[in-house]
Amino acid sequence: MQTSTLFSATLFEKSLTYEQYMHFTTDLVAEGKTSGPNQSAPYVHYTKLNLQRMKRLNKTVEIPVSLINLLTLKAKNWTWITLTEPWCGDAAQCVPVIQKLAAASKEIQSIYLLRDEHPQVMDAYLTNGGRSIPKLICLDENQQEVFTWGPRPAVIQEVMNQLKADGVTEIAEIVEAIQKAYNADDQAGIYAAFELLLKNI
Repeated sequence: MQTSTLFSATLFEKSLTYEQYMHFTTDLVAEGKTSGPNQSAPYVHYTKLNLQRMKRLNKTVEIPVSLINLLTLKAKNWTWITLTEPWCGDAAQCVPVIQKLAAASKEIQSIYLLRDEHPQVMDAYLTNGGRSIPKLICLDENQQEVFTWGPRPAVIQEVMNQLKADGVTEIAEIVEAIQKAYNADDQAGIYAAFELLLKNI
């Protein structure tokens, strides 16, 4: 993929650090709002819950030493660009882990883009034709793509696939089932995914 035109200097200027993303989400919750065009009550509610989850994960996530060693070995002046939104349940579970992974190496700069404000970038990284987030794009020092990841660990995707196969369409039921799956997985799925990605570089 030609990334040099997609990831312009202007786009980087519009990006958020993780701290800025957390502040942005905190401010939205304080104002009773969410990000993006859908300001419905459920989305506002999910944003509030997601902020609590992110704060918890910020405190509790500890990256395995083996994964830190892999990052130290492989990362060379990388930029991690993560497409996300505060209302997204998968993002709330995965973005804090992505940030911890990035922080484990001095060779990784981690920035965040709001999906709905950057459709051109999002549409270049669709998952099965959908704008699924979070979506991480790793670029090297020449802005060449190293790898991508997202929107969720395989073990969580299996739960989602089963829900669809069972004909579950109620959003609240899906959200609850996915939340339980993330709690049971305890970050093992995302660690396994990144270990495989890094070993294959």
